[in-house]
Amino acid sequence: MGLKPDHWIRKMALEANMINPFEDGQKRNGVISYGVSSYGYDIRVADEYKIFTNVFSAIVDPKDFNPKSMIDFKGDVCVIPPNSFALARTVEYFHIPRGVLTICVGKSTYARCGIIVNVTPFEPEWEGYVTLEISNTTPLPAKIYSNEGIAQVLFFEGDEPCEISYADKKGKYQNQQGILLPRL
Repeated sequence: MGLKPDHWIRKMALEANMINPFEDGQKRNGVISYGVSSYGYDIRVADEYKIFTNVFSAIVDPKDFNPKSMIDFKGDVCVIPPNSFALARTVEYFHIPRGVLTICVGKSTYARCGIIVNVTPFEPEWEGYVTLEISNTTPLPAKIYSNEGIAQVLFFEGDEPCEISYADKKGKYQNQQGILLPRL
């Protein structure tokens, strides 16, 4: 990266509009932290959720996902039922440069409560709001705080741009505007 990692993230956020809105520094007073960190960026969860429900006894099938398996919820706090999960999206919109790959990991504050965040890598030239999967692994209901930190994105810059980017292969989750369910 040439620059210190946090300086590189700031530079890419400004020059390539990589993260929007962008918080230039760590926000943490009274909230679960978000913004630029030492080697990454702590993303926030928006106030829109799709909470998994078993009301219709649907089978979870990634090749034929039944939207009736989810209920829509919007609010400042989302309560995920015990041993269940919710889909959500980030507050931030990403434009990943061609020479960059990211890996997203959950924040320790939530992990220490049995809440796991799963996100796949953001591939070179992917863009959109990130769909997050938030799992409550506990036997108790779990609170998620909207507009606060949920996970950290780590950025890896290649020595040269990739040969085929996510945009080149016309990836199925390109330009996500909201929470997207599984697609084939």
